[in-house]
Amino acid sequence: MLFMVIETFANNDMIPAYQKIKDGGRVLPEGLTYHGSWIAADFSRCFQVMECDDIALIQDWVLYWRDAGVTFEIVPVSASQDVQALVAPHLSG
Repeated sequence: MLFMVIETFANNDMIPAYQKIKDGGRVLPEGLTYHGSWIAADFSRCFQVMECDDIALIQDWVLYWRDAGVTFEIVPVSASQDVQALVAPHLSG
């Protein structure tokens, strides 16, 4: 399953999180796949796409980051093409 992980940096300061990545990497539990990330222009948030079959893997990863000045929102998502295929039979014309 895919998840959009939205990290919000305290005081728009991503430096503590970037320092933690530099010092030790992302430290992903086995079974949690990181697909990519994007940073808001004002440095307030990071948007990541991750994949796993067990939400506990993301929760374990969030616990590792609790000291880096980051709060998390985790949203299950589906790829657009998958939703389009699901919706197609319900469209008229």
